[in-house]
This record gives sequence, structure tokens and C-alpha cells, in this order.
Amino acid sequence: MNGQPANPLPDPDEPAADDGEIVPSDAPDQKLMRSNPGFGNYFNRELSLLQFNLRVLQLAQDLTIPLLERLRFLAISSTNLDEFFEIRVSGLKQHVAFDVPLSSADRLSPRQALTHISDACRNLVSEQYRVLNEEILPALDEEGVRVVRRTDWTPEQARWVADYFEEFVLPVLTPVGLDPAHPFPRILNKSLNFIVGLKGKDAFGRSSRAAVVQAPRVVPRLIEFPKEISEKAHEFVLLSSVIHSNVGALFPGMKIQGCYQFRVTRDSDLWVDEEEVDDLLNALRGELLSRRFSGPVRLEVANNCTVEMRDYLLQLFKLKADDLYSVDGPVNLHRLSALYDLVDVPKLKFPLLKSGTPTGLEAGTDIFKAMRRGPLLLHHPFQSFSPVVDLLRSAARDPNVLAIRQTVYRTGNDSPLVAALIEAARAGKEVTAVVELRARFDEAANIDLATQLQEAGAKVVYGIVGYKAHSKMLLIVRREGKRIRRYVHLGTGNYHSGTAKAYTDFGLLTCDEVIGQDVHNLFQQLTGLGKVSNLGKLLQSPFTLHSTVIDLIEAETAAAVAGREARVVAKMNALIEPQVIEALYRASCAGVEIDLVIRGTCCLRPGVPGLSENIKVRSIMGRFLEHSRIFYFYADGQELAYASSADWMPRNFFRRVETAFPIEKKKQRRRVIEEGLIPYLEDNTNAWELQPDGSYVRVQCADKEPRFSAQEHLLNLLGDGSPYYDQIIPLRGED
Repeated sequence: MNGQPANPLPDPDEPAADDGEIVPSDAPDQKLMRSNPGFGNYFNRELSLLQFNLRVLQLAQDLTIPLLERLRFLAISSTNLDEFFEIRVSGLKQHVAFDVPLSSADRLSPRQALTHISDACRNLVSEQYRVLNEEILPALDEEGVRVVRRTDWTPEQARWVADYFEEFVLPVLTPVGLDPAHPFPRILNKSLNFIVGLKGKDAFGRSSRAAVVQAPRVVPRLIEFPKEISEKAHEFVLLSSVIHSNVGALFPGMKIQGCYQFRVTRDSDLWVDEEEVDDLLNALRGELLSRRFSGPVRLEVANNCTVEMRDYLLQLFKLKADDLYSVDGPVNLHRLSALYDLVDVPKLKFPLLKSGTPTGLEAGTDIFKAMRRGPLLLHHPFQSFSPVVDLLRSAARDPNVLAIRQTVYRTGNDSPLVAALIEAARAGKEVTAVVELRARFDEAANIDLATQLQEAGAKVVYGIVGYKAHSKMLLIVRREGKRIRRYVHLGTGNYHSGTAKAYTDFGLLTCDEVIGQDVHNLFQQLTGLGKVSNLGKLLQSPFTLHSTVIDLIEAETAAAVAGREARVVAKMNALIEPQVIEALYRASCAGVEIDLVIRGTCCLRPGVPGLSENIKVRSIMGRFLEHSRIFYFYADGQELAYASSADWMPRNFFRRVETAFPIEKKKQRRRVIEEGLIPYLEDNTNAWELQPDGSYVRVQCADKEPRFSAQEHLLNLLGDGSPYYDQIIPLRGED
């Protein structure tokens, strides 16, 4: 994906097992990690999430993936793990610190969970650096891309580094000698730092055994050597090496006893008592400042760091030995992902993404007219996200459009959708944006966005106290002659043009009157006050989605008990909610055939005789981040299909405003089944199957079986925008 963003982080609810053993991805008969120690019928969610991160790491080992893409998957596994510590581990530590029991279906106590997590993470980190040092860096070297270690610099490179340090790094460095007048400095979350051992006295007669050097954030972490002193086509040096090799210049006359990288990960979960604050935006703005220096949860150090220095840092940050990770390389692997943009070698990257143009939405099409002909189904990134952008732009400029309402969870920088909302507001239209300020790690961006929209004259609200507005809805109110018509977009993904090229998602464009009224009612809930309105077609959290999902599963159970055909297929990011899992267990015991495609966390235990032998769970990992949520029920031949913004998790069902929308038109329902479900059940290239003990095994092609990748199939199918209505592939039985 030249020029496209890396797979962003998944939602932090998503590995291993009793001892976290890791085996190479080319060993199909071995388990990726040992069993998940969850209780009885449920897996532990944190360990399941770590299993997901291991699958990301396995993509970094996949020789069929271009080399720089493998490096990005390695970097993603590192940033995923950072977030895991910032949110999941920090939360468990708080439960332990305050002796608060954790109510979870797997029944592991917070202390037990942390013990298993520590073992699994230690093995995972060790494998990350092994993959870096033994697989990816040597392979890059063979392709003419090299990150040169200090010990391998040529004399010319060493001189160049010294000059670079003198000119660009030294002026922005502030070394801090540790003594009574210079206490240990505040260490920013996940920042690069050095602890330096010293001996001797300075000009004032002061002596100190240690100093801290904080790497400046204004200097790039990866620096390219000039071509004239490079032995390869592309040679780079890490900022950490530049500082390390010149650290003596910071302490003239002192003897350097040692210089060691370290990084601290801090609790990054924001908490604001929404019922007590008058202004949520300003309260969150204050919390964001404190998040950078909140409680430490992990310490990473270079593996050459002395025991004395490690113990000193652990004591300083009030951490235990289990919180320490010694690494063989840079303490932040994510920094190496900069190579992706710095090295322009097409064969080392995925081919340029060419999303198809949906039939009937070619350039120049009147999108309002196209929507009046009937609903339009979009499948990203295989089909372009441009129709959604075009719809909003057209609405902003159309004199007949009276009002625009949109939910905003994540939009990205320089968003064309935000620009269109601002244009519409400045043109005098009634623009309402429901901005979710608490979108994790996007809080600062959303605060800025809310401010921009307010300054343009838009009405900005922050949803409902205690409930995140996670639904993806756009409503356009247009005057057409003597009537008012509502145009709607509903989606499974965010209004983010960048991630629309990296996430798989479905979207529906429609001017269906009932759906339009439903979306209007939902916006009324989000912006005003009143009782819950009955919705005609949409399902909504926290009111009807959970109960309806269980009712639909129970209907399949009843059909199976009566001897009729029954089938459930669902695709989502995470499956955690116990009542839904219990309903699936009952359905399995009744004989319902159940297939689940769960990208990340899955607490359901499949394939257990007498409990879940009719349930299969697989995870698909590949070039694109699988993000769409699709729920299919045979329903005595009606074949109901819903697309949704919600996973089957407690937070999505009970603590968020979510929607699920039916795919009613037969051809579009067929498309959702044939594009969103069947290929993922048939994938034998990028699929992992969940075992009854909680481990995942990568699916391998049988002898002479053709290789099939769901994502590649959909790129070939939809990339040119050709329609896909030539055959029906039923989702039931053997036919």
C-alpha cells in the first residue's frame, strides 16, 4: 500500500498462555502459544488480545509479504503492545493496588491475570526482537537497506555522525546530572531516554554517579546517511546511536561508566467524572496533559544495562522486576517503521491500492439522484470511500440542503469530511456534529476538531453522559419541491479517509424513509432529551441491539430443536459478552451450525464436546485490518443480515450508542454474504483457527489445494468496480 497508512491500532479490548511459548509461523502442526488459562467455558480477554498481537507478529515473519510491509507489521505489534500496557495492564494494576476484585467470566483474579500476562509478554517481546535481528534486518540488508550499528560505522560515517550531533542534536539536548539540586526529571510516556553512569568531578567540584539524557522529540529518530558515505543504496542511523556515541561531549571531564537506553510506559486511560464537570472538553483537555506523566506500568531497558542501573530505575518508578523488559535493540521498535516512507522501493511494498468505483457512482454522477434510485452498498477499501466524501461535499454546496448531522469518532488530520462540514456551516446550513471526545488516543484531535467546527458556526455536542457515541451515521436533510427528503449514510467504520484505505468496512447509502426517520430519532437522542423512540428498522445500543441478537440466536436454536435448518455466521473484531456467548453455546448444543470470524479477542471456547462442538472460530489477518461487523441468521430461509458499528462486547451493548442496520435488498444481502462472509470462511492463506485450549493454529493449504486469500479475492473482484451478481453462493449446508 504505497503511501497508505499502516494498519492502525485495534480497539484495546483484545496472548498467550501458561508459558507463552512461541513457535515459527512455518510450523503448522505446533501451537502458537500454550493454552489460555481462562476458567471453564471462557477465555481470558487480556490473554486473547495478546494472542491477536502474536498473529500480527507472525505476519512480520511471512515470506509471502513484501519486506517493508513485514517491518510495518512488526512495528504494529510493538505499538499494539504499548497500548495493551497503557490500558489493559494499567487497569489490572489498579484493581490489584486497591484490592478491587474483577468481575469477569473467566474468573481469573487481577493478580493471576497479571502473572500470566507477564510471562506471555516477556516471550512476545523476545520474539519481536528475534524477528527484527535475525529475519527482517538481514533481509533488508540483502535488499540494500541497512540500519548501521555503531560498531559497524566506517570512519567517514563516524565523522559524519559527530558533525550531525554537533549541529542538530547537541543544541536541543539538556543533560541532567542527578544530585540534590537536580532531581530525576519527569519522564514523558514512551519517550526515549538514557541513564548515564558517571565518575569524577565537574568544574564546581560536584560529583554524581548518574545523569539522565532525554532524546529531543524535534529530531528524527531515523536519519539517512548521505549517499557518498553509504555502502548500500539506503543506509540509516538511529538517533539513539547518534546520542550514545557522543554522550561524552555532554559531560566534559567526566568518565562515562555506561550509557543505556530506557523507556517508561504509563497508564494512559483517561477518567473524567462526566456528571461532575461543567465542560467535558476542557476537563478532558486537562486530563490529556496529565496523561503524559501518569503512573508507570512498564520499564524497558537496553539488554546491556547493568543490574545496578536497572534496579535504580525500577526503584525510582516504583515498579517490580516483573515490570522490567530488557531488549536487544531500540527500546521503541515502532520508530523503525519510518523506513517505510524513507525507502522508495516498490517491490518491498504492497502494490498501490486501486479501489474500485461502485457501479452507478462514477465521477460526475448526481449522488442524490443515484440514492433515490435505491440504496447503495459500499465495501471498503476494495471499493472507494469517495462516494461518502462526495455526498457530504455535494450537501455542503447544494442550496437545497437544509441540515447536516454527523457522528464523529475518528476523522484523521486534514479530513475532507470535516472540511465539508465547515464549508456547510459557513454557508449557513444547520450543521450538527456529535463529536466523541473520548475516542481513545484521538482525544486531542477531536478536541481540536470540535473547536474548529464551533468556530465555523456548527452546533457541536458530545453525546450522552456515560455513553460513548460510537455509531457511524450521516444525515442530510434536503428540500425537494414541496417535500423534505432525508439522505443517510450508515457504516461499520469511521469517517476517516485514511483508514478507509486500510480497514475493511461496509457502508450503506440510502434515502429509505423508515431508516431516515430512525436516524433522525437517534440524533434527537444524542443532542436532546426525551424517552427512547421506537425504531422501525435499526437496532440500537444500549436498548435493542443486545436483546435482539440474543433473540435471533435463540430463534435459530428453536429451529434446530424442531428439526429445521439453522445457521449463524458473524464477523466482528471481538466477542466477549457472556450472555451472547451462552446463547451461542445453547445454539451449538441444539445443533445450530455456527461460524465466527473474530479478528481479535474471543472469550468463547469453540469445539468443546457437549458445549460448542458446532462452533468454529477463525481470525483473518492480512494487508487490511478486518473491521466490518456482519451478523447473519438463516431465519427459516429469510436470511437476515445486519451490518453494525458494534462488536459483541459489554461496552458496545451497554455503554455505547451503537447501531446495526439491516441489509434488506436481496442483491445487496447476497453481496454482504458473498463478499463479507463466505470468502473469510474459505480463506486458507491468512486464517488462524481457534482451538479448544485457547491456542491459534494457522490454516495451511492441503496438498494440491489452490491458495485462496479473501482479501486478494475481493481486490480482484471489486478493484475495477465490476458488479458481482452473477451467482448465488448459499450460506448453509453443503449446497
